[in-house]
Amino acid sequence: MRKTVIVLVLILAFLIIYFLQANIFNVFTIAGVKPNLFIIYILFIGLFANQFAGISFGVICGLILDLIYGKTIGVTAIMLCAIGYLGSYFDKNFSKENKLKIMFMVIGSTFIFEFGTYFLSSIILDFKREYLYFIKMVVIEILYNVLLTIILYPLIQKLGYVIDRNFKKQNILTRYF
Repeated sequence: MRKTVIVLVLILAFLIIYFLQANIFNVFTIAGVKPNLFIIYILFIGLFANQFAGISFGVICGLILDLIYGKTIGVTAIMLCAIGYLGSYFDKNFSKENKLKIMFMVIGSTFIFEFGTYFLSSIILDFKREYLYFIKMVVIEILYNVLLTIILYPLIQKLGYVIDRNFKKQNILTRYF
């Protein structure tokens, strides 16, 4: 029963993030670049839930986004799936308590997502790669994602521990939160 409520909350969070991404951050761009909140969202599901949830939400959210925005169906799904897996890998090997480590996770995840999406799209759509322009855009997006993560981290952490308690066995770090 509790997992069902958590899944419904995660679906609601997806809808809120979609609304923010489509309406708010289209207006607040930096050099024409908007943040990708879905990378942060799937990363934190992988960090706080479990590997299955991170990968599943990554694929489902990616397919939905591909159907809405994408020129190629499946590229975003593959990359968000990889981010969900990466989040579960980070959970097993790094602490979620250290903000600096979280920032590095967001930096790495954003770079992997954007590079993978760009590379796969360039193969499928057969366009010429412009690496200098791409790197400039990715650096701006990374900075934007890190800034939003710093701002939203207390909220993400509180919700994350609720998810952690319901998807994983209780451990000493999440028992009293």
